[in-house]
Amino acid sequence: MKQFTHIVQSPNGFHARPAGLLARQAKTYADTVITLTKGDKTVKASQLLWVLNLEIQHGDAITVTVEGAEEETAWNDMQAFFLLNL
Repeated sequence: MKQFTHIVQSPNGFHARPAGLLARQAKTYADTVITLTKGDKTVKASQLLWVLNLEIQHGDAITVTVEGAEEETAWNDMQAFFLLNL
């Protein structure tokens, strides 16, 4: 299991477009589970509606956890995704 914490820099927070891109990318790792945690809520990154229900705003701290067969690749890709999009 690997994880990192990201502070959302996007002034618009985590709206539908980046959430959709994240869900699509998370689904590409069939043997790996990627979760997002905000406060006491944790959801799978591949489930778009649950990700949107986190209501992630500018300045929120999000913990991304990656676990599974492709965790090294997925962890690197998720870090790059968050830096580029949020």
